[in-house]
Amino acid sequence: MAATSTQAAGLGWWRSGLGKFGPYLYLLPAALIIIVFRFVPILYSVRISLYRWGIAGAGAFLGIGNYAEMIRDGIFWRSMLNASYYVIGVVPLGIVVSLLASLLLNTKIRALGLYRTVYFLPVVTSIIAISMVWKWIYNPQRGLANYLLMRFRLPTLAWLEEPRGVVELAFSPLGIEVPGWCAGPSLALVALVILSIWKGLGYNIVIFLAGLQNIPQQYYEAGRIDGAGRLGLFRHVTWPLLSPTTFYVLVMTTIVSFQVFAPVWLITGPPAGGPLGTTKVIVYYLYQRAFNEGRYGYGSAIAFALFLVILCLTLAQRLVLERRVHY
Repeated sequence: MAATSTQAAGLGWWRSGLGKFGPYLYLLPAALIIIVFRFVPILYSVRISLYRWGIAGAGAFLGIGNYAEMIRDGIFWRSMLNASYYVIGVVPLGIVVSLLASLLLNTKIRALGLYRTVYFLPVVTSIIAISMVWKWIYNPQRGLANYLLMRFRLPTLAWLEEPRGVVELAFSPLGIEVPGWCAGPSLALVALVILSIWKGLGYNIVIFLAGLQNIPQQYYEAGRIDGAGRLGLFRHVTWPLLSPTTFYVLVMTTIVSFQVFAPVWLITGPPAGGPLGTTKVIVYYLYQRAFNEGRYGYGSAIAFALFLVILCLTLAQRLVLERRVHY
């Protein structure tokens, strides 16, 4: 009896301890994956950025030498500016277009499932295939984009070969000279922005549709009773209650857009990164320095700087915009 009571006491202690730490044991596999494949590489990358690290391994210890060189590097700042142009183009336009499409797809129309599938197809299609198709679309001689411009009696464009900014291109027919600092992104970079908006449209539509379908219909009925029209319902019901979804799409699209690489490399890729380097975004420049030139230490410094930029932007979005979100 004494042994039985001792075993029962031990089992009770084990159960009570398991009750306290049981949830953490369930989280342990996912936490290990995140630690091993996320946090450890990040810390190791920070270590690499402090050395003259090449293909043969660690060289001389530089401390903040790579970061000091990065601050003096004009191409680094130009690449960061190109990435900022890209984000400014993709994020707001992508949100507006996907929101409008999701509002249309949230209505009761025929073949609604087919339309939703068609919009989502680019998300699951290989970026290599998509890039090759859009490279043909932008072809100045045989591309679909210039064919449509000719059909509407508009001048054709050298989409992927034009280094001038879109603001400069818009004012040049009027004889107005635009200074270089306000010429805007190149036409080649704008072409990549259009591609990326189309590629990510389906994912954002699915997210917005989920948010729209979670809005209770009672609010719309109350608004109609009060005499609100479609615009009033959208302004006072849909938009406020959709703010958590919009905030999520805003944050995630910003993070993903700063890390764009594949379409830049595939469409306007090596060696320069588009006409006169105007599509050389920051991740493409990181790739050139780290993998083409073998300067892994300098590439890791660029990666850590990009991480800090994205982190600061995310925190700023949370501090400034999240207070306007209606949960």
